[in-house]
Amino acid sequence: MADESSAPDREEEVEAMGDTTDAKPDRKGRFSLFGNKKKKDGQGLEQDPSSESHNRVVSPAFQYKMNYKRLGKCIIINNKNFHVQTGMKVRNGTDRDAGELFKCFKTLGFEVCIYNDQTCQNMERLLREASEEDHSDSSCFACILLSHGEEGMIYGTDGAMPIKTMTSLFRGDMCKSLVGKPKLFFIQACRGSEFDNGIQSDSGPPNESMETDANPQHKIPVEADFLFAYSTVPGYYSWRNPGQGSWFVQALCNVLSEYGNQLEILQILTRVNYKVATSFESWSDDPRFSEKKQIPCVVSMLTKELYFN
Repeated sequence: MADESSAPDREEEVEAMGDTTDAKPDRKGRFSLFGNKKKKDGQGLEQDPSSESHNRVVSPAFQYKMNYKRLGKCIIINNKNFHVQTGMKVRNGTDRDAGELFKCFKTLGFEVCIYNDQTCQNMERLLREASEEDHSDSSCFACILLSHGEEGMIYGTDGAMPIKTMTSLFRGDMCKSLVGKPKLFFIQACRGSEFDNGIQSDSGPPNESMETDANPQHKIPVEADFLFAYSTVPGYYSWRNPGQGSWFVQALCNVLSEYGNQLEILQILTRVNYKVATSFESWSDDPRFSEKKQIPCVVSMLTKELYFN
């Protein structure tokens, strides 16, 4: 499924359009999707199930050091337009995503750069150059990829490339100045062609727990201290509204704006999961594409707790 080919170029003119996905065009034909019938396009995100505060055991020994001179660099790669031979359509709504993410991460203290419509070669070059910079005075590094995708792959404007090609540039043996520091990747893209039909549930708020274990005095794995926040789980579509932006980015920016300087990163992303799971639902005249859901996926190799404050 992909963007409507008849969508106007200016995003302010497509606010009434329905949700779409960041994947290859469906050979069965295009369809228009709309937001939750009770909440249009995810507006008015649900309030947290409980506003009560919960006690957490906080130990500075198990927190990343965040008092370096700089918080760090955040690179946003925003791919909207694709070469004809890729078969990919325009990702209307992605500029809104990029703009909201820029504001959120800037507010947190990151030095944010947006790069629009990058080829595979350019994406790899940008991240290789970033990995070769001196991050000694930075607390962490962040990268946000907004594009079409498949499982394990992300699209440049001219085709697909493995996500690992870019992320591996920041391994401990490749980027020494970020060893022991958080390397965060947020990926808004499809990871397959399955739909999540959802299921009725009547459960209370989940209990939160945490475990950390790290010893800075010992050798650490080269794959340590990475976090990958995917917009969806492996094998599934990821939804985006041409007027409002993607479901995942809407929820991420909403939670970061409210709790970015208070909560630990996995708490933040758990709330993002909750908002995407409960505040968004597709609708279509075609029952095959109606009432579909989405759940983001967090893969963490962090060895300590991460607080942006």
